[in-house]
Amino acid sequence: MLSQVSRASSTYGSAFEENGEAMLVFEPLADRIADANPAASRLLGHSRAALRAMSVSALHPDQRSALVVFTQAVLAEGRWWTHALTPHHGDGKTLRLEYAACVLAGEPVRLLVTLHDLDERERRRIDREAEAHMRAGLPEWQRMERIFRDIERGNRLILRAAGEGIYGVNAEGVTTFVNPAAERMLGWRSADLVGKDMHATVHHTHAGGRHYPHHDCPIYAAFRDGAVRQVDDEVFWRKDGTCFPVEYTSTPIREGGELLGAVIVFRDVSQRREAEDRLRAALAEVDSLRERLEQENAYLKEEIRAESHHQGIIGRSPAIEALRHQIDVVAGTDATVLVTGESGTGKELIARAIHEASRRRDRPLIRVNCAAIPRDLFESEFFGHARGAFTGALRDRVGRFELADGGTLFLDEVGEIPLDLQGKLLRVLQERQFERVGEERTRAVDVRLIAATNRDLKEEVRRARFREDLYFRLNVFPVTSAPLRERREDIPLIAQHVLRAAARRLNRADLRLTEADARRLSRYDWPGNVRELENVIERAAILAERGRLRFDLPEARGFGPEARVIAPPVETGRPLTEEERRTRARSEIEAALQMSGGRIFGAGGAAELLGLRPTTLRSRMKVLGVQRV
Repeated sequence: MLSQVSRASSTYGSAFEENGEAMLVFEPLADRIADANPAASRLLGHSRAALRAMSVSALHPDQRSALVVFTQAVLAEGRWWTHALTPHHGDGKTLRLEYAACVLAGEPVRLLVTLHDLDERERRRIDREAEAHMRAGLPEWQRMERIFRDIERGNRLILRAAGEGIYGVNAEGVTTFVNPAAERMLGWRSADLVGKDMHATVHHTHAGGRHYPHHDCPIYAAFRDGAVRQVDDEVFWRKDGTCFPVEYTSTPIREGGELLGAVIVFRDVSQRREAEDRLRAALAEVDSLRERLEQENAYLKEEIRAESHHQGIIGRSPAIEALRHQIDVVAGTDATVLVTGESGTGKELIARAIHEASRRRDRPLIRVNCAAIPRDLFESEFFGHARGAFTGALRDRVGRFELADGGTLFLDEVGEIPLDLQGKLLRVLQERQFERVGEERTRAVDVRLIAATNRDLKEEVRRARFREDLYFRLNVFPVTSAPLRERREDIPLIAQHVLRAAARRLNRADLRLTEADARRLSRYDWPGNVRELENVIERAAILAERGRLRFDLPEARGFGPEARVIAPPVETGRPLTEEERRTRARSEIEAALQMSGGRIFGAGGAAELLGLRPTTLRSRMKVLGVQRV
């Protein structure tokens, strides 16, 4: 038995066994401590057998994230160190250690980790400094005592090692000594200054040229009233007649309660003042730039607001006039708005118009495309998460509700929210409170909600795919975005507006929309609505010759609503499961890609066939794992 233990103990050699440094061998992939030397056992307060039987994470409870980061760093770099890991001692206390690790050769993957006790290291440092202080302290104190005793007696000793200028004066203001640093800064030799009135020599005039009387000098005041003076806004004068800014301290000298004079320590602060002046100039320039940027930002906001205000919703049809009236009515309230309509009819534009006309217009409008969020990330996306809430949550994250606090939250394609998360959304709408994922703190939020969908939510409720209580909570003020085929009189106006924008982008001033073009555009049913119209106009502008637009409209299809009829799904007598819904969605996208030859964008593309934005279709393809044909 003893021979087996001996063989096991010597697996990593005598350098491991007999080393005074604590060492562990980790197998990170198995989350196992493969071995520990005796020093590690003493440091961690666990027997060697207990450490071998312990997982790495058990030695570091609640530190899995830090452990993963450290392990990955070692594997990536070959060696790494950290102070972030705090293992628990056998008696329960937390240890402060430095971990230094390297990768051992061979299989399985193993890390050799050396542990250093930071508290012990700090104690050794303090002991070392204390020892050095004790060795040097007594002579130093004796030296300083001699210096001050000699100053008080009027002896001329110079602190040659000091970087600051130092000089002494007696009770009459006569200089008693000057150190070499003071000589260099003032340009005078010590022999020229000692025995003379120091104030009259180097401190006689203010920076502006005004005379500086003796009785106002803080240096002399120090040995008149016995108070230490610290000054940082005066100048000393050099022998060549120039001055430089100084900071100085004047300390009175006493002997037996009698004031004998003062010692003055000063430094040249020219470079620091120059740096401060440069900094002030830079800050003034930054303030100027910030003010200009704020003005430009305010201008841009006004431009954006003017562009996105509901008056920018183009058209004169009864449907558009009714829409403008609805926006005016609801914008002044905080009522929840549900915008419905086909894809491409401008539901987001309606949401922006409501926000810009509301009292919340100075706060952000936060848009969330519910169709583009992976199912597992819905809760984190809406409410945020705390660091360590799940794998990959390396930092705190603010959710969309918190970002929209004080403003408006626009939930586009709200019908795509999974059924099991709709209840959490309903709770936030009712209570105006939420918790981040992995955090118990409840946060209050003031958000105005606008939702949009191209689905029939009543039908979704009937099929048990959408919560009825959430539907009623969203449908406080319904707004319908009419498709182009129901307001054909607006098509020429919208086309002209889109053409002007395209002409600016393409730098084509010769583009014109003829009456024949307008009639042709008005005859088409626009299954993709405004989005399809924008694509057709831009393509015609690119293909235009001598200012004449060339429209590529699919005349064979698109006339009449019958061209858009899609066979309804077969009734099964029960709601579709999530997997069945995803399978059907995947099949529809694959069929549309097959029909469009793999194209997503543009007329006849898969996005247009499905009545979706191309970006929305790309997001769904990514979520569902659909590849282009």
